[in-house]
Amino acid sequence: MLITPRSFGKYDDEPFRIMKVRGVKIVENETGSVLSERQMIDRVADVDGIIAGVDPLNEEVLKHAKNLRAIAKYGVGTDNIDLGYCKKHGIAVSITKNANRNAVADYTFALMLNVARRVTEINNGCKQGDWSKKVALDVFGKKLGVIGLGAIGRGVIHRAEGFDMQIYGYDVFHDDVFVEDNQVRFTDVETIFKECDFITLHVPLIPSTENLVNAEMLSKAKKNLVIVNAARGGIINDDDLYNALKNKQIFGAGLDVFQTKDPQHSKLLQLPNCIVGSHTAASSQGAVNSMSLRAVSNLMRDLNSSVEQEDNVAV
Repeated sequence: MLITPRSFGKYDDEPFRIMKVRGVKIVENETGSVLSERQMIDRVADVDGIIAGVDPLNEEVLKHAKNLRAIAKYGVGTDNIDLGYCKKHGIAVSITKNANRNAVADYTFALMLNVARRVTEINNGCKQGDWSKKVALDVFGKKLGVIGLGAIGRGVIHRAEGFDMQIYGYDVFHDDVFVEDNQVRFTDVETIFKECDFITLHVPLIPSTENLVNAEMLSKAKKNLVIVNAARGGIINDDDLYNALKNKQIFGAGLDVFQTKDPQHSKLLQLPNCIVGSHTAASSQGAVNSMSLRAVSNLMRDLNSSVEQEDNVAV
């Protein structure tokens, strides 16, 4: 079995103990970084199962994995996995649905507060000798638009209740009970951009959501808008967001993901009103433990082990 996520089992050795009891031979990612296509090809030849992070599992990699029967995604996003190839060749793909929902919802709200109150900017200024007052935005009682009302989006809404925020929501599915119980104004994306003070994104990266946030949509926004994306980078057009932030068309952004695969050279890093993360929203100890255990259970299940655990199956 190949395990690529660097944080897998880092805070609890139970996932490793489960596999040891079942006689699983483990191949770990010893590089300390995300594996390249070439590195994946070199490691997949003999494995029958993979616990995968964001490393490439495209057709070029998968065609070298002649014995592969199951992939357990360590997380929920499967855009790095060729699902069509897996389906065609009978490779089961599972995700660890909801394992990191609280961690990502926490981080999303932290980014939102950070940008609005200019926490990082003030911190950096003080450490450089600038102790001036910097006027920030209020959060309490403001309008929050949540695009994507899955587990993480709902978690953000529950946190916003403590700030007495007015909630606007959009999803391709309409859950009447949740919307009514949580007093969510269910509407479309354009209305959210026109009326909300804060917007958080919680949708998958699929053709209909790619570049969802673009120059046209940002042109409809309030000048004091704060937008947060801890979902997938391609949902926002980075160039359009850069222009909106640089020209003070909107107030600020919090990003844990980027459109480019090489974010260290992104122009967005130059802007004080853009707070960034290293795709780290799910990196809490509790989330790591939960994702590790679920990934192992999913993989053992799909490899016809006796471990049983219900979870979403991607293929």
